[in-house]
Amino acid sequence: MAGMLAARGVATVVFEQNPRPYGKIEDGLPRWHVKLRHKEYETINGHLDQPLVHFVPNTRIGRDIEFTELAREWGFIMVVLAHGAWHDRPLPIAGADGYIGRGLTYQNPFIYWFNHYEESTYDGPAYQVRDATIVVGGGLASIDVAKALQVEVVRLALCERGIDASVLAVELDGVEPTLERYGLQWGDLGLRPATIFYRRRVEDMPLLDMPEGADDVRRAKVEATRRKLVDKAMRKYLFEIRPLRRPAELLLEGDRLAGLRFQHTEVSGSRVVDVPGAFEDVRGPEIISSIGSIAEPLRGIPLRGEVYDYTDPELGRLRGYANVFSIGNVVTGRGNIVVSRRHSLETAAVLIEQFLGLSDSGSHVGEEELLESANRTRSETDDRVAAWLHDQPGITPERAAAIYARVRERQRAVGYGGDYREWITRVTPPDMA
Repeated sequence: MAGMLAARGVATVVFEQNPRPYGKIEDGLPRWHVKLRHKEYETINGHLDQPLVHFVPNTRIGRDIEFTELAREWGFIMVVLAHGAWHDRPLPIAGADGYIGRGLTYQNPFIYWFNHYEESTYDGPAYQVRDATIVVGGGLASIDVAKALQVEVVRLALCERGIDASVLAVELDGVEPTLERYGLQWGDLGLRPATIFYRRRVEDMPLLDMPEGADDVRRAKVEATRRKLVDKAMRKYLFEIRPLRRPAELLLEGDRLAGLRFQHTEVSGSRVVDVPGAFEDVRGPEIISSIGSIAEPLRGIPLRGEVYDYTDPELGRLRGYANVFSIGNVVTGRGNIVVSRRHSLETAAVLIEQFLGLSDSGSHVGEEELLESANRTRSETDDRVAAWLHDQPGITPERAAAIYARVRERQRAVGYGGDYREWITRVTPPDMA
């Protein structure tokens, strides 16, 4: 959005909560997507390294600047929310969040750690990856979590045997080919697989969107393709999936969460219903909840359930704010990359295979198309927002000067001198993947 507006001659201020502006690409996309990540880094750099774009890093709206102050007092003609869906949807069991760090972990901080823990400058929370971890989920993100767990426990097991295997190598080749290279089998490691527990059937896992109005034949094809993709992922990385189970109760040992009681379910039409009296207790050393991401609640933004209260969801217009728009995952409440509905089922399946590293070559070649399809959809919204801005009256030089003064004050407060490329070089760890 900032780059597009700058290209149209519109000055833009970008407030970024982190030192670097790469968002989900850096912190939410598992680090084996090396080429995709670096390609996107440079695309983002190109958008922000423009004279009309004023970058303000290390500034979190709601913490460093109140949202209502930004929207109503700074003097901007328009405010665009593009902060994505970073807030993990809570595990739906009363009291569960009291055990965060004591047996319960959420997907977003876990993948953030997984992406950065080898960097010399990393000083965030540390997670101990263990076999037999319970993953509650069902979408692409939960498969990424299960993959990360399997890849990491294999790497650690090889390390104990004096074998240096990188995360990227294990992910690329898969678990069994990696072990065979060293004369080992999965059973030799004495490990139990990570397991995803999903409340619906495997063929319901939303790896591919079901077309609206799909007939029985089309629906069966989508479901079969979903199952095929899941089966390939399980064979390559040796995790398991237990469908038709929803988390119902916490299993505690002392002050730790030691497992979950799962309610057995069945799918009736489009609904998930409980099977009366059918429960299963599953214990594990850690539970990772990966049931979706939502926009973080901000003071001053009205909510409707888990999402912001939009009067116009197409443009992300918030109730009570005439000049505020929203784009991207902050509107959809989906934190993952989604294949465009323009793609055929066959093309979409190939793209998802490439994204998951399941293609015959074992590589992620071609996965950029996933991001490009998402970007095309987002650019359509950008154009409509820009059209609204075009019809607004300009601001006076005095008002612009007041805005720039506040921007420069904040930049000085975070140590940003105004040279975007110099800043990025300074805040990027030399060993960042």
